[in-house]
Amino acid sequence: MALNKARLDRFLAQYCQISRKDVRLMLAKNRVKINGVLAHDIDEIIDTFSHITLDGQVIQANSAHYIMLNKPVGVVSATQDSQHKTVIDLLEQPFKNELHIVGRLDLNTSGLVLLTNDSRWSERLTLPEHKVSKRYIVSLKNTLHTEYISAFAEGMYFGFEDITTKPAKLTIINDYQAEVELIEGRYHQIKRMFGRFQNAVTALHRASIGNLPLDSELSAGQSRILTSVEVNNIGK
Repeated sequence: MALNKARLDRFLAQYCQISRKDVRLMLAKNRVKINGVLAHDIDEIIDTFSHITLDGQVIQANSAHYIMLNKPVGVVSATQDSQHKTVIDLLEQPFKNELHIVGRLDLNTSGLVLLTNDSRWSERLTLPEHKVSKRYIVSLKNTLHTEYISAFAEGMYFGFEDITTKPAKLTIINDYQAEVELIEGRYHQIKRMFGRFQNAVTALHRASIGNLPLDSELSAGQSRILTSVEVNNIGK
């Protein structure tokens, strides 16, 4: 049984089908360990990834997984799709069906996609209040102009949603390429922002999320497991 977050006594009572009074007795007899340490506090909070043993037998041992994928164009950011290959289809890890996507990319956008089974970690990266930035490389049909920079920085009003986008940082790389850094992800936001200048986006590639850049060693369609340092520092 795996819980996202719960009190220890509730978990044990449900798992063993016993009363919470019996759970107290169980803990008093040193029968339960959490992450290798004897448990004594019935109020202790455990989560999906707490390693729990009872009388030396493992009753919960879920591992957190964190994957970086270089998504190619034409692959859909979904766990299953009847028409297109999905990001899950590209993974070779045996636990791939346990994962969810942390920030989707459009079908025709390439680059960094993260996948995990740790919902709290993904929420820290995707909820607007955490202000985790995403950096994109944008290729355009027409020549870029410096006036774009201030327009992106000021934000743009989208009448359909009745919202003004948060300030975005635009850096011109060359006449037809720019780097855009956002802290939000409205529907087709980058394409619509350049659309204000009648400048069509011809290619869009996500280069980083927070402090984590796409590994340059990963070819399109390849993935790897994140290091513990990458997992812990990405949103700082």
